[in-house]
This record gives sequence, C-alpha cells and structure tokens, in this order.
Amino acid sequence: MLESLKRTWIITKREFGAYFATPLALVFLIIFVALTGAFAFYVGNFFDRNQADLTSFFVYHPWLFLLLVPAIAMRLWAEERKTGTIELLMTLPLSPGEAIVGKYLAAWAVIGVALVLTFPMWATVNLLGSPDNGVILASYIGSFLTAGAFLAIGSCISALTKNQVIAFIVAAAVCFLLLMSGMELVLNAFRVWAPQFVIAAIQSLSFLSHFEDFSKGIISLPALIFYLSLIGFALFANRIVVDQKKAA
Repeated sequence: MLESLKRTWIITKREFGAYFATPLALVFLIIFVALTGAFAFYVGNFFDRNQADLTSFFVYHPWLFLLLVPAIAMRLWAEERKTGTIELLMTLPLSPGEAIVGKYLAAWAVIGVALVLTFPMWATVNLLGSPDNGVILASYIGSFLTAGAFLAIGSCISALTKNQVIAFIVAAAVCFLLLMSGMELVLNAFRVWAPQFVIAAIQSLSFLSHFEDFSKGIISLPALIFYLSLIGFALFANRIVVDQKKAA
C-alpha cells in the first residue's frame, strides 16, 4: 500500500508540474479568478446588497466550473492517446489505477490553487463586516467537491477519445445535465409520466441541490456521499476504459 501511494504521489507531482510548464494552468487561474470576481461584483451586485457575505460569489461557481473544469480535464487522457505517450505511461512500473488517481489529483490540485487565490474575497468581506466564516468555509468545501466531481467525469470522458475538443464538449454536456436535473423545469417534464421515485432519483443527481446545502453552511452526510460516490464511480469507469484501451 505504501509503495502504491508513493507511485501515485510521483505521478501527481509530475502532472502538476506539467500543468505549470505550459500556459494552461496560468490561463485557467487568471480566467477563474477574474470571472469569479466579475460575477460577484458586477452580476451579483456585491456592494448593492449591503451584506457582508459571499453568497453572490459562490452562487456562480458551478456554472463557471461547467466550462473551466472540462477544459482542464480534456487533456488528461486525450492528449496521452493522441501523442502515443499513453503506451509509454502504461509500461512504467505502476498500475493504471495509480496513474488515473495521480493525474486526477494533480488536476484537482490546480483547481484548489485557483480557489485559494480567491482568498482576497474572503478577506474583503471580513474587512467590510462580520460574515459567518463557517458558511464561507463550507461553501469553499462544496465548491471544491463540485469541481472534483466535474473533473472525475471529464477525466473518464477524456479517456474515451483522442480529440480534446470532443472530450471538452461531451464532459460539459454531461455536467450540464447533472446541474439541470434538480430544476423544476426539468422535473416538471418528468412529473407528467414518471413515478415519484424516478423524480426523486433525478432530483438527487442535481449538483445544484447538493451545492446549495454547502452554500448554507450545511455539510450534510448525503451531500458528501453524493460527491465522493460520484468521484469514485467516475474514476472506476475511467479505470475500465483505460484497461480496455491498454488491452486493445
């Protein structure tokens, strides 16, 4: 187990450094920080609300992740397959699972850096008033988990194709469906013919519903189970796809 963790950590460090060896990570960080600030101050009317909180800041995170996270995820495996380096990676003394988790953690760490860089927003509201920092911390955790779930889905889809553009579009579409699944507009379309347990199942898949718990300062067990289960399932599916490509 210890040796497996060491090999996973080596892959994580290698991939994390590779992001910053190209402009990709820098561009992602700049765009994310700029857009979160712009949405909070201009679209969310941060100052007009006269409230020392970050509600207008976090409410747009799932929608920003919808486009930015698939852009990070699309290169995880599609680029490896396109350049042929996936064969070299699979000949190294490590298991496909170690490679998958290592690459995933590196990309998730980049997103974590992006969230850390928004710390001035937290400092700003504390200077302007006395916000509930517990709610803000819970919102950051929810934002990080939402991004992680999007990333796991994008990683799995990236392993299915050599084309990064296709990987981006499909991942964004799947994540969009999971975002919208809890909205009344979608649920009403199913209420006409579907039984209640189907409606409940569709609603439980909504990222917005679970993210809303965190944005209220509630770190609920069902929300944690949802995110962690989805990440685990997507990475497991990623492993199956990589194993099939390796066998082919």
